[in-house]
Amino acid sequence: MGYEKIREEVYCQEVETSLESIATNMYRKGLRDLSDAEMYNCVLQMTKNFTGKTRRISGDKKVYYISAEFLIGKLLSNNLINLGIYEKVKEVLAKYGKNIADIEEAECEPSLGNGGLGRLAACFLDSIATLDLPGDGIGLNYHFGLFRQVFEDRLQKAVPDKWLGEHSWLNKTDTSFEVCFGDKKVRSVLYDIDVIGYEGGVNKLHLFDIESVDESIIKKGITFDKEEIEKNLTLFLYPDDSDEAGNLLRIYQQYFMVSNGAQLILKELHEQQIDLHQMYKHAVIQINDTHPTMVIPELIRLLTEEKAMSMDEAIDIVSKTCAYTNHTILAEALEKWPLEYLEKVVPQLVPIIKELDRRVRAKYTDKKVWIIDKDKKVHMAHIDIHYGFSVNGVAALHTEILKSTELNCFYKIYPEKFNNKTNGITFRRWLMSCDPELASLISSLIGDGWKKDAAKLTKLMDHIDEESTVEKFLEVKNTKKEQLCSYIKEHEGVDLDRNSIFDIQIKRMHEYKRQQMNALYIIHKYLEIKAGKKPTRPLTFLFGAKAAPAYVIAQDIIHLILCLQQIVNSDPDVSPYMKVVMVENYNVTYAEKLIPACDISEQISLASKEASGTGNMKFMLNGAVTLGTMDGANVEIHDLVGDDNIYVFGKDSDTVIDLYAKSAYVSKDYYKKSKVIKEAVDFITDKAVLKVGHKENLERLQKELLNKDWFMTLLDLEEYIKVKDRALADYEDRKSWGRKMLTNIAQAGFFSSDRTIAEYNKDIWHLS
Repeated sequence: MGYEKIREEVYCQEVETSLESIATNMYRKGLRDLSDAEMYNCVLQMTKNFTGKTRRISGDKKVYYISAEFLIGKLLSNNLINLGIYEKVKEVLAKYGKNIADIEEAECEPSLGNGGLGRLAACFLDSIATLDLPGDGIGLNYHFGLFRQVFEDRLQKAVPDKWLGEHSWLNKTDTSFEVCFGDKKVRSVLYDIDVIGYEGGVNKLHLFDIESVDESIIKKGITFDKEEIEKNLTLFLYPDDSDEAGNLLRIYQQYFMVSNGAQLILKELHEQQIDLHQMYKHAVIQINDTHPTMVIPELIRLLTEEKAMSMDEAIDIVSKTCAYTNHTILAEALEKWPLEYLEKVVPQLVPIIKELDRRVRAKYTDKKVWIIDKDKKVHMAHIDIHYGFSVNGVAALHTEILKSTELNCFYKIYPEKFNNKTNGITFRRWLMSCDPELASLISSLIGDGWKKDAAKLTKLMDHIDEESTVEKFLEVKNTKKEQLCSYIKEHEGVDLDRNSIFDIQIKRMHEYKRQQMNALYIIHKYLEIKAGKKPTRPLTFLFGAKAAPAYVIAQDIIHLILCLQQIVNSDPDVSPYMKVVMVENYNVTYAEKLIPACDISEQISLASKEASGTGNMKFMLNGAVTLGTMDGANVEIHDLVGDDNIYVFGKDSDTVIDLYAKSAYVSKDYYKKSKVIKEAVDFITDKAVLKVGHKENLERLQKELLNKDWFMTLLDLEEYIKVKDRALADYEDRKSWGRKMLTNIAQAGFFSSDRTIAEYNKDIWHLS
């Protein structure tokens, strides 16, 4: 019997004894007398104690995954599952009158990320540990994350999302580094969160902070003095960058992250007595998007100034150590910092960046590949590509677009650097944790092997023609819908019909993701019902999304959806047939409730704009059927499940790219020639909407659609309506729909983050 299985058996035997001891020490109470919050704190401490006895993963080479975001979600159930004691803890809690679901509700969700980028990073850390690979995350310990979203007067309001308390998964260490900026020095403090592999060892998520942070400087909403760096440095993720002070703060944050990360890496290499000339043989740094790019010039600075290397040596070593993951083709997400801003915040890096640019200019006359452009802006992605050894996209289509268009000039120079690593998700959280009923059904059919090797889910296809089996999958879906209805009633105050079709779109609010197109469909359906055309089955449209505080149109879209929620749900002619709910403060916890209950997964971004998506994979895994464009990983989902088990619409990426290139899309032309489009767009400022909404927000959104519509909402709207209506009609053949569900689950194994990480290791990291 292996070490991990022995450990699991020992822990199961110790659970009750350990909890009793902790409860006595912490609260002087017996387990039966604890409140849910107290019981949570006891289980948390027990889990941390067990984790401390678990093997630390080690090896001759280690990956450091540097990311501005780690959207790790609540950790209790995930850690108990990975330690192999979830069922035992559940059993012990029940013995003392406690429901593990209630105990989990007492946990605060760490506010360390925003969307797919951060959730992916969290899944990757889980899979790195599960595959027994040495690999730690490096990021920042944000006190309030992005923000907590509240709805007031059908508008998004942002308030601090306080999650840090006396009891948390953070472990304060005695590691500390000095970080020098142009005008000040600060000293960091390092907190670690243990990352437990499934039936495996432990890695770390390293989160840097400073003790001078002052939460009291926050005024109205999430506003604060952006210039008080010692007090605000780790307050918020992605502070408002609509002014110079906000831009400078982001640079302070990014440098603080990478300087600490670089010093930590060099410290660990020194402790292992590794010759820094051989650093790349023992460490690999994965740069997750452009936020950590400054780790490249910072490492070069440390190696030349403190380790006495020549510039040539340092550049060569760092270039063999760093790899870059590109997550977007959107221009605003490919960071470009004015050189003057860098001179203010990190003047010590500017000579190095200029030298890196000089070397590029000496080799290449194409100005598009230079690091510093004619406007004196520093292109961070260009540093990553020139001075890293690998550049990967995150879905097959995304990588091809990078190679053929967006980064084609770099691909011509470095074809050997470019590779694809299609994103994945960790099945432990997104099935075993959030949908245990489905996980249990799957195991009853094909055994437990899929938990370690998700490719084994394809064995479910052997049961595709068994009506009784398909019926069981439909029953599980109904159970999850019932659970969501109860949760929505409790948290949003809205009664939903579990027998309705649950159509769900949950992701960051952005025009390219086209929540506005879904809203226009709802308007279209509302007008149909008012005209007497009732749907065969009631419809439930669920949204979850936060809009960046400075992203005005995104906030306007939220306002429109909330107005539609008010109008639809309070209309006695319509509400029996249709409900709309936008959940408040969408996060990982809410996703774990919504995803298992979904019937139709909305993945409707404009083709060529979504790099991958991972929500599409989570929905697929939980038996939802995708309604989507041929964008990001939807392409690979389509390839896996076939035409009959996905609903595809919209112009393809080549057509869209050509429309942009020729400036050939005019939204008003579509509005003028389509009665359906005109009715839907006009309704945004209908008197019924203006009665519950704000004229300024609604008119601004309507004008944006008519005069700009940069992400081509109206281009695909009519086909979207047609295909969505077909999906709703097909839903009525329950046996056929059940087979679609089962097919999606069976083919979801490809999207395991274990597979993705195995590919990273095989092709990029080469860890021992």
